[in-house]
Amino acid sequence: MTESRFDVKGRAVIVTGVGRPGQIGHATALAFAQAGAQLVLCDVNATGVAERAKEFQDMGLAARPTAGDLTEPDIARLAVETALRNYGRLDAVINLAGGLTTWGPIEKLTVKDIDRELAINLKTTIVMSQASVEALTATRGAIVNVASIATIQPQGNMAVYTAAKAGIAGFTRALAAELAERGVRVNAIAPAMVRTPENVSSAGPGAHYVEMEHITDGLMFLASEASAAITGVILPITHGRP
Repeated sequence: MTESRFDVKGRAVIVTGVGRPGQIGHATALAFAQAGAQLVLCDVNATGVAERAKEFQDMGLAARPTAGDLTEPDIARLAVETALRNYGRLDAVINLAGGLTTWGPIEKLTVKDIDRELAINLKTTIVMSQASVEALTATRGAIVNVASIATIQPQGNMAVYTAAKAGIAGFTRALAAELAERGVRVNAIAPAMVRTPENVSSAGPGAHYVEMEHITDGLMFLASEASAAITGVILPITHGRP
């Protein structure tokens, strides 16, 4: 039997946004680690990321924590250096740091609200990608970003979040074109609402969800050799619904 090209065993992977248990970053990191990837876990929450790393290490999985604000280039470079120091390589970066923090009419939002939404979603993605390019060029690796179905089917009261995610989609396509000759692939997923405890409690009855494993499968596909000919793609994960 031949080895699956979907395989990530032995690959060194940075996963950002891994501080909170039960959320997408946690589930993604666990899925990659259980598939045999060697991880660097990143989050601004130092306690949370240390707990996630210990959880994985106690399971016999390879994980090293890096704490700090990924809008700061020094923190992003530290994550890359942690991968190179511990694993000798970097094969993929999964940019999951972010989230929806500005819900409401645009005229109610402060400049601080706007800056925060753009920073935690778009700026973290740009800065982490920038820091990883040289190491990924050496392995002909992959960057996988997280946009949103909101960029395809916008909703009211989410204008700044949608702008940030649309920025990620545009950045993904542009960086894919820039890095194609270096063999580095850059793609993104655009998920609908994911079934997490937090989303279920806030969305109420009748909401449509995609499951956590649908997200982790999409991310793993785009980080693996199964997608070796795919770059600059924004992959909807939505069940065909907003």
